[in-house]
Amino acid sequence: MSSVNPIRRFYLFIEEWFNISFGPTWNPLYNLGTLTFYFFWIVLVTGIYLFIFFDTSLEGAYNSVEYLTHEQWYIGGIMRSLHRYASDAAIVTILLHVFREFALDRYRGFRWFSWVTGVPTLWFVITLGITGYWLVWDELALYVAVLSSELMDSLPIVAGSMGMNFLESQLNDRFFTLMGFLHFLGQPVLLVFALWIHVKRLAHVEVSAPRCLAVGSLIALIALSLIFPAESHAPADLQKVPATLNLDWYYLNVYPLLDFWSADQVWMLTLGVTFFLMIMPWLPIKKTGAAAKVDLNNCNGCGQCADDCPFDAITVQARTDGARWKEEVTVEEGLCAACGICVGSCPSSNPYRKKDKKLETGIDMPQLSIDEIRNSADAVLSTLSGETKIVVLGCDQAFDVNEMKSPDVGVMSFLCSGMIPPTLIEYLIKHGADGVFVTGCRYGDCYFRYGNIWLDARFSGERKPSLRARADRSRITLFRGSETDGKKLNRALAEFKKSISELDPPGQDDG
Repeated sequence: MSSVNPIRRFYLFIEEWFNISFGPTWNPLYNLGTLTFYFFWIVLVTGIYLFIFFDTSLEGAYNSVEYLTHEQWYIGGIMRSLHRYASDAAIVTILLHVFREFALDRYRGFRWFSWVTGVPTLWFVITLGITGYWLVWDELALYVAVLSSELMDSLPIVAGSMGMNFLESQLNDRFFTLMGFLHFLGQPVLLVFALWIHVKRLAHVEVSAPRCLAVGSLIALIALSLIFPAESHAPADLQKVPATLNLDWYYLNVYPLLDFWSADQVWMLTLGVTFFLMIMPWLPIKKTGAAAKVDLNNCNGCGQCADDCPFDAITVQARTDGARWKEEVTVEEGLCAACGICVGSCPSSNPYRKKDKKLETGIDMPQLSIDEIRNSADAVLSTLSGETKIVVLGCDQAFDVNEMKSPDVGVMSFLCSGMIPPTLIEYLIKHGADGVFVTGCRYGDCYFRYGNIWLDARFSGERKPSLRARADRSRITLFRGSETDGKKLNRALAEFKKSISELDPPGQDDG
């Protein structure tokens, strides 16, 4: 579509190539968060092993790392390299995750909290890596430590105090043990807390990468560790300036700037970039639609909507209206993403109910009510003509299904494909549609995280409310695509129409 901005178009193009190579389930771009957690696990396990043999003293640190690298290369050396490369891989997946959320406009509106809390989390990851380089205590470690002290000394709170530690008479085991404590315990605890805050507003958070993707990543890291093992520079020497340093640009990228800029200028750059990232969700503001509303007259407190909500906006509580049901649901408006997935979850969102009056359900969206959906379905059916009548159900966050409209193809667009009640499919077929073509966000991806996943589960009978077994599945197809997948969707629609034309007319079963 011409309206797709170039950054989004570029990303969707790359994402499609990854889908072709890996498939939607194993596409790394759909699993950046779980891959990051997986790399953190590798860093943790290898770090524990390295700590067993590590000497947290000024004199013994370098020698203990050298022993692991060379004397125990078959385990310790591989563990050290895995620790290094998994740390780098985590930075790569984090940066790709940041770019992905920006490119797909998933950082504003109701998502502001996850974006804002993710920025300081990146700081925690980088500073954790920096202190890790200190502990090796080679020439690179000394370089990082001296320049870090220069940066710290420029701050008013510690002005002039840290650099004194790098005078030969001042540096001792106590200072080095403190850095070991920060790296092995203090910073990891802060990182875990930051990650918990980062995902606090999300439900059904996945922390395990798909098995094949995890195994493949581990094999790649091990191969890299064997081919290019991580090694130390020469031992740190306070009286010597190293001629050559091999920087880890993932963690140490700001340090070369200190060769040209003052510490204050480097702080201005890094804090300026951080501040800009923090305010991005409001440049400009993206408004979230009206929150879901609960109608206790039609709610039996089953809690399916609460279980399906991707953003933990719905909770189950004790009944307040004295009805015969024991529980009810309530919506936290500040957390609601206005996706409508809860409407598709509600058993009362059945278009066969109350045929002669307004259709009401237990939980509904003010901007697109279930009654409006049924009325829209009736209106679309009434306009269809031709021998093969198809209704296309789409998603506002994916390809604009209005472009697929024709005399024999009617279209309906929902806030999210997860908003579609399974009974609506049967309703459309019973009342005049020869087939129903369902689309939405790409397989393995969903703007609202779980909309298309829950829809698939409902269609397969794995999740309630489910598409009944009696439904004629030969007249139903799912083919998803993003804004740039118009040609593929139109080809799939043409093939579906052809297959429908070869079927007998649908039966007129009761609802």
